Amino acid sequence: MKIKARHIAIIALFYLFFSVLYRIVLWYSGNNYPEEGFWGWANPKGYWNMSGMQYLFYFFASLLIWFLGVYLLRHKPKLVQILAVVIMIPIVVYGVREGRYWFIDITGKTRYLRGPGVVWDWYIPSLFMMIQFGCLFTYRYFKENQQKLRVEGELKTAALKSELSALKAQLNPHFLYNIFNTISASVPPENEKTRRMIAELSDLFRYQLKASKVEKVPLGEELEFVNKYLDLEKERFQERLKVDVNVEEHLKEEMVPPMLLQPLVENSIKHGLSSLIEGGEIHISIFKKDDKLHFEIADTGIGIEDKKAVFEKGIGLTNTKLRLEKMYQSTLKLTDNEPKGLKVEFAI
Repeated sequence: MKIKARHIAIIALFYLFFSVLYRIVLWYSGNNYPEEGFWGWANPKGYWNMSGMQYLFYFFASLLIWFLGVYLLRHKPKLVQILAVVIMIPIVVYGVREGRYWFIDITGKTRYLRGPGVVWDWYIPSLFMMIQFGCLFTYRYFKENQQKLRVEGELKTAALKSELSALKAQLNPHFLYNIFNTISASVPPENEKTRRMIAELSDLFRYQLKASKVEKVPLGEELEFVNKYLDLEKERFQERLKVDVNVEEHLKEEMVPPMLLQPLVENSIKHGLSSLIEGGEIHISIFKKDDKLHFEIADTGIGIEDKKAVFEKGIGLTNTKLRLEKMYQSTLKLTDNEPKGLKVEFAI
């Protein structure tokens, strides 16, 4: 907790108020009222000598205790801070008292407590500071608890929104692939190609729905999904799009996050190959090395000059990068493909 100017001002007012109260109590108990009248306690010199100077010393002492026990130990547990403050208060108060007595003696001023009574000049300020720092820790706990409740409320709201969004996301694919199946069934038999494309599109939505429910899927299923997506794209690009997938059969049982490859393949087609009249090729290589599964998606498209800026524009690349960072502390590596195009690599 950082101390601000307004906090120091509040503490100063706190000490000023109690110094005045202390001055009134001592002045009245000393039977000064008959001689000095009602406002006799407000004499500045009497106030300074009787309580003002003392409370000023303890005001600075409380700032010293806060600096040593709270600020310097701000990274320690609260219990350590509280213990440090409780131990320091009687020590610092004793030192301040002795220093104040020394100052009073050399300046020839009057001590109001002498003999065994000086113990009150130690006990009362110590009790006063205990209450002060008790209020400080209570206020700090209250503010932190408020902050915690606010964050928890925001997280609950975000979780509820996320849950509702997930439910919507599940409803939409359900609705869509049911409609696709209906349309596919209504297509005349002579348009078999259209019927097949609609069925594949329906499968893509079905896989997307499954991906929203599970953390990982076998690599073989992910590749099957990517191949169906590429089959649809080939209907659009025809001979302009060539695809080469290189993955050993035994690796298809490896579990990977769903929807990991498709955004990268889509990015290669959309931003790398689609603008080329002659089209191009996409090479997907997956292999295991050093106990990690390595992925390479290379295209012979137009490439990307500013590879850092691409993460600020595309949702697919950015989301994939964030997922890799959170799940595997890995990241996407973008380099120029040889002889042209872009290569995206990562390992999990």
